[in-house]
Amino acid sequence: MGFDPWDAAFVADPYPAYREVREQGRAVWCEATGQWLVAHYADVSALLRDRRLGRTYLHRFSHEEFGREAPPPEHEPFHVLNGNGLLDLEDPAHARVRRLVAKAFTPRTVERLVPAVTRLAGKLVGRLLADGGGDLLTTVAEPLPVAVIAELLGVPEADRGLLRPWSADICGMFELRPDAETAQRAVRASVEFSAYLRGLIAERRTRPGEDLISGLIAAHDEEGRLSEQEMISTCVLLLNAGHEATVNTTVNGWWALFRNPGQLDGLRAHPEKLSTAVDELMRYDTPLQMFERWVLDDIRIGDTVIPRGAEVALLFGSANRDPARFAEPDALDLVRADNPHLSFGAGIHYCLGAPLARRELEASFGALLADWVPPLRLVEEPQWRDGYVIRGLRELIVEF
Repeated sequence: MGFDPWDAAFVADPYPAYREVREQGRAVWCEATGQWLVAHYADVSALLRDRRLGRTYLHRFSHEEFGREAPPPEHEPFHVLNGNGLLDLEDPAHARVRRLVAKAFTPRTVERLVPAVTRLAGKLVGRLLADGGGDLLTTVAEPLPVAVIAELLGVPEADRGLLRPWSADICGMFELRPDAETAQRAVRASVEFSAYLRGLIAERRTRPGEDLISGLIAAHDEEGRLSEQEMISTCVLLLNAGHEATVNTTVNGWWALFRNPGQLDGLRAHPEKLSTAVDELMRYDTPLQMFERWVLDDIRIGDTVIPRGAEVALLFGSANRDPARFAEPDALDLVRADNPHLSFGAGIHYCLGAPLARRELEASFGALLADWVPPLRLVEEPQWRDGYVIRGLRELIVEF
């Protein structure tokens, strides 16, 4: 089987290996990762909604009861931060926190940001144009979502340079088998980011504003309010999920467009199709390739019974290229009408920030495709970063 998350050639193009996994069955054991791989669209979609699987097991079992070792005590700051965020909570805690966060992170909040997102995208593209080109990742793809999340949270402009390094270090722990150095960086970033946010929350308690942190402080219902740790974890999750995926969708998407010049020409001719195009770019080369779940109760997938305590790897990248669900799945079709891709997840963990992410991506691609911007051209073939779960390019060097 060609599924090898540590192989650079696989990371560069995992899709042939996904075909092999799909052909082998609906649940395929991977000895290297110690997981059951689920690669078919119908199964991935259904299991994202199945409560016999969970992002955590600690709401029902201790580590010992579940047959797993507790993480090392020195990793505790990372696990406290991550474990109190929406992505790793399960009901009833998940429902309570998501309900309260939704009171602050409303559609109106997103719409209020749109003019600023559009202006900033144009400004960043203008700088790239003035320079005659450069690295699309560092000049446009990264600064836009980081600035948007910082604006959303009310992070002062002078502090915004701290956010991306913290996020990158924390996200290193989401890869398979992170080494000791990666874990150490993640713990340090968790401590520093949490302390920073604790100070920002304290300030907003005395001087509330229009930002999301002020909204989270004010949010309450009959069950109470968010704890300080829940607020901190929510803010970190919004940064990590809200910009890692957007950055990689942008650069992965442009790399796909450069390899499909006919599709790029069609999008230039019909910019009104941008919304559909963004969804297709997310399907074609999704930035989050794998989403892991614990088996809380024995579950049958096809002919295989997977026992409680096992781990399942839901392969988003494979599901989004499954020919049983998508016609010509390996073809980039920017006007694909029937496109229920799974890049934002599904079920209770469906991405809360999906509307904002779409707005950012439309603004970024829209600015680079605007009439006042000459066509982009790729300078050199890009290389993929190490890391498979969150998959993206090291850089994308372009010129006009």
